[in-house]
Amino acid sequence: MKIGIIGLGYVGLPLAVEFAEAGHDVVGLDISEERVSAVRAGDSFIEDVPDERLRAVAERITATTRYADLAGVDAAIIAVPTPLTENREPDLGPLELAASDLADVVHEGQLVVLESTTYPGTTRERLVPLLEKSGLAAGRDFNVAFSPERVDPGRTDYTLRNTPKVVGGLTPECLARATALYEEVCDEIVPVSTPEAAELTKLLENIFRSVNIALVNELAMLCDRMGIDIFEVVEAAATKPYGFMKFTPGPGMGGHCLPVDPFYLAWRAREFDQPTEFIELAGEVNTAMPYYCVEKVARALNEHAKAVRGSKIAIFGASYKPGVGDLRESPALKIMRLLGERGAQLAYCDPHVPALPEFSLETEDQDTVMAGADVAVIVTAHPSLDVARVVAEAPLTVDFRGVTRGIQAESLVRL
Repeated sequence: MKIGIIGLGYVGLPLAVEFAEAGHDVVGLDISEERVSAVRAGDSFIEDVPDERLRAVAERITATTRYADLAGVDAAIIAVPTPLTENREPDLGPLELAASDLADVVHEGQLVVLESTTYPGTTRERLVPLLEKSGLAAGRDFNVAFSPERVDPGRTDYTLRNTPKVVGGLTPECLARATALYEEVCDEIVPVSTPEAAELTKLLENIFRSVNIALVNELAMLCDRMGIDIFEVVEAAATKPYGFMKFTPGPGMGGHCLPVDPFYLAWRAREFDQPTEFIELAGEVNTAMPYYCVEKVARALNEHAKAVRGSKIAIFGASYKPGVGDLRESPALKIMRLLGERGAQLAYCDPHVPALPEFSLETEDQDTVMAGADVAVIVTAHPSLDVARVVAEAPLTVDFRGVTRGIQAESLVRL
């Protein structure tokens, strides 16, 4: 097969490599000239795809910015961003632009699959009408399906190959075509009855996490008032062999999915006059966590007779999760921004994030970033971080991830 992939980010590039490794020719399209040039040179910008792996299949992958190059593909997979607007409403601009351009080259017998996370109804109500401007009918002349991406950047135990793939087709024939496509790179396919069911499946997965993270974050704030260690409570509760799933508190949620998906469903629910107060409240709690964390740092400094203004604050971890350099919706950036507004002198250490242009900062090693620091703040604990040494050498340490449990020090403050 010849497969087109629109969007060469955290979803699209790994997909392109997987299909190429399975023996298929791939046309990878992205509006970024920089990304296209990197793929052509065999230089991966996605941590889950090493350069060596990309270069091993380079002759099977054609990177382009031209939709005309998708004219002959058997299947086109759309994996473009679906962010939120400033008003926390769905921004389908990238998706609609991709669909409109794809309509110029879609042909009879082609399969189009949307992987971008979105609200139920997007495939049928937004994608299909744009594609049908080609004069062809979805479900009759070409096939359409939705199959949500389930990428967890940095994870190695569950990959595209061994993570079950949910697929919902516009018609039974569409479902069969999409199933056959993904069977080339996935061990297990989970068919559902409609694209809407597949779209909501992805939202449920992430809203489930969002709600439970919000719960433990709210409990963390209560435990702070009560003088109880929330991490100890979570670990103790997790010993129950049934009826409990462990979630840990933190400085907020990052990545594309968790901070965004609840608002997609909440927005869609309003169109049906159905409030989703539980979901929206969870989103609000998690969105507010960076503000709580800043207050925690301010209180910790105050107890050591220091103010935020003028203090050097060493931030450990700028990305949203350990082991990756993904900055999307990272709570560390909001924490740094809020501390900077209060007059703090900021420095950071993150081996996965070389620079933060918006702060005019470059990463420093652990020794350099701690030199002269008034407080070390652990926002994301990368595997390379020597936590014990941070606590031992910093005059004050604030830990938002619970990685200092087991260490006793008067200069240590946890979430």
